[in-house]
Amino acid sequence: MPSPRIRRLLLDEQTLEARLSNWPLIQITGKAGIPPEVYRFTYNIRGLFVSPSGEILERDQHVLEVNLSLGYPRRAPQCRMLTPVFHPNFDESMVCTGDFWAASERLDDLIIRLGRMIAYQEYNTKSPLNGLAAKWAAQNIDLLPIDVPPQSRMTSKFQAKFRAEFRRRQYLLLTRRGAPAIYQTLGPKKS
Repeated sequence: MPSPRIRRLLLDEQTLEARLSNWPLIQITGKAGIPPEVYRFTYNIRGLFVSPSGEILERDQHVLEVNLSLGYPRRAPQCRMLTPVFHPNFDESMVCTGDFWAASERLDDLIIRLGRMIAYQEYNTKSPLNGLAAKWAAQNIDLLPIDVPPQSRMTSKFQAKFRAEFRRRQYLLLTRRGAPAIYQTLGPKKS
């Protein structure tokens, strides 16, 4: 008889496959192990990232790697983004899941929750991994979420107005005196 951990890993695999099999927003794009202990997910969800030039830009696709360590499920899965994300609860090496992970939480629910976080439908600015993103989110709360669930998508005309307002406020924020250095490079290019 398999150990409780192996049974949990098998159940996670079955649940993920069933829940994400026909869902275009989140796809399983890689697995390692039998049963899988490492997963790669591709999110087709709009989020933000900081370009090499320092601009905060939108990205429509994000890749996440999830490692289910030997301590799983008592310990939270180790999650890290393979594509850059500008978010209070993400940094280059990890995603903060400790605030809400419990051994009773299902892995598929966690993966969906991380998608909501990428889209700024959920975020925590009180204990951030990325303080700059937390400050930006607190100052631009009216621009959030970046992406909305498909059932409540805005009309394309409203989306265009929303994005224009997002860029206008982003530029105003960046040109204020005393803005962090990363923001000094944002805004229209001067000739």
